[in-house]
Amino acid sequence: MTVDQSLADLSDTLFSIAVALYSVAVVAFCAQLAFGRRPARELVGAGAGVGSAAAAPAAPPRSSRWGSIGLAVTVLGALAHAGVLVTRGLAAHRLPWGNVYEFATAVVLVGVAAFVVLAVRVPGVRDMGAFVLAPAVLALVAIGLFLYTETGPLVAALRSSWLAVHVTSAILGFGVFFVSGIASVLYLLRIRHDTRDTPRGDGSSSVLSRLPSAATLDRVAHRTAVFGFPIWTFAVIAGAIWAESAWGRFWGWDPKETWAFIAWVVYAGYLHARTTAGWRGRPAAWVNVVGLVVMVFNLLYVNMVSTGLHSYAGLN
Repeated sequence: MTVDQSLADLSDTLFSIAVALYSVAVVAFCAQLAFGRRPARELVGAGAGVGSAAAAPAAPPRSSRWGSIGLAVTVLGALAHAGVLVTRGLAAHRLPWGNVYEFATAVVLVGVAAFVVLAVRVPGVRDMGAFVLAPAVLALVAIGLFLYTETGPLVAALRSSWLAVHVTSAILGFGVFFVSGIASVLYLLRIRHDTRDTPRGDGSSSVLSRLPSAATLDRVAHRTAVFGFPIWTFAVIAGAIWAESAWGRFWGWDPKETWAFIAWVVYAGYLHARTTAGWRGRPAAWVNVVGLVVMVFNLLYVNMVSTGLHSYAGLN
């Protein structure tokens, strides 16, 4: 089938729109961190009495307004982002994750969507919005600059129904791990702030003091990893089944297979560490951060530099 160039061009336009909207969301979330939350002693004026409180309803904290604006713009960006993949798929008459550009774009979308779900369910999580959307913007800019591939048909090796099963589950797992890893990084920063800055009394106005509590960040990291781990496990198993169908063996220690398994081991280690005395807290968080690094390494270096049976997953 021929490519519908008008839809392909629309996909590229929506990509730019998504980046622009996410950038605006970053600004809104930064405004939330800078101007939103105030210490409790500043929220209640020294002369505010019961009568004055009853005379007029208290204005909502600016953090709530900026956070709501940032979340709303993020949702608009996610819709444009989804449109990138939908229009690209329609243009090529196939699933829109047949190369690294499409795969990486879909991973970032899943990460943003996972953050939106968390932010809606737990409003306090919106305080980490700038730290999720900023990497998303940077990732999309890098994807557009270095991984972009013209819309086209799938290479022969990917023309299988297993593409919908294996690659889709890999995208979902990676996107959820993206949020989990960022939450662990913020957890480590928050713990450092709480143990070093607060005792000196000079950290109340810092950006780190406006992050969700360490306990909240730890829960976000853990629960997203718990959600993503079985999805990634299924992706690895589905990949092995597809490999047997395509190459006559379930596992051959191809670089892609090897690093996918290494990532699985790291995340299994993280979930185990969260239940092991002496590994809870910082050590477990570091394991989760290593897991995210392994996932990014697997996406970029293994796809684009190393050679193996998965070489077709690179630029084409």
